[in-house]
Amino acid sequence: MINRYKQGITIIETLVVIAVIAILVAVVIPQFANIRENQVLKSAVADVLSSINKARTQTLSSLNSSKYGVHFQSDKIIIFTGTGFLEESLDNETINITTPATITNVTLNNVSGTSGDIYFNRLSGSPSKTGIITISTTSFSKIITISGTGVASSN
Repeated sequence: MINRYKQGITIIETLVVIAVIAILVAVVIPQFANIRENQVLKSAVADVLSSINKARTQTLSSLNSSKYGVHFQSDKIIIFTGTGFLEESLDNETINITTPATITNVTLNNVSGTSGDIYFNRLSGSPSKTGIITISTTSFSKIITISGTGVASSN
C-alpha cells in the first residue's frame, strides 16, 4: 500500500494563517494607538491639575511671602511667582505637555484663546479668574474647571 499523503504544511494553509494574523494585527494595532493617546491625555490633565494645585498651595502657605499663578500655553504650563506672568523670570517652573495632547482652549472669565493666566489670593486661595481649560488629542478631549474657591477638577 502506497501512502499518498505526505506530512507537511501546504501553501494554502500557510496563506490562511498569514491572512488571519494580518486581520488580527489590523484590528489590534489601532486599539493600542487609541489606548496610548488616551493615556497621554490623562497625563496632560494630571499635569495641569497638579500645576494649579501646586500654585494654590504655595500661595496659601505664603511660600517666600508671594502669590503664585499658572500661565497656560498650547504645549506647556508655567507656574510663576507674583500676579503677572513674565516669560523671562528665572523663578518660572515649566511643565511641558506630551504630544499629541495640547491645550486647545482656555476660557477664563469670558477671555478665550489658547493661553491665559490665573494667580491665587494669599488668604483665601481663590483664583484671580475662574473658567475652563480644554485639553485635546486628535480623538479625545477633557475639560478642566477652575471654581471660585480655586479648586480645579476635570470631567
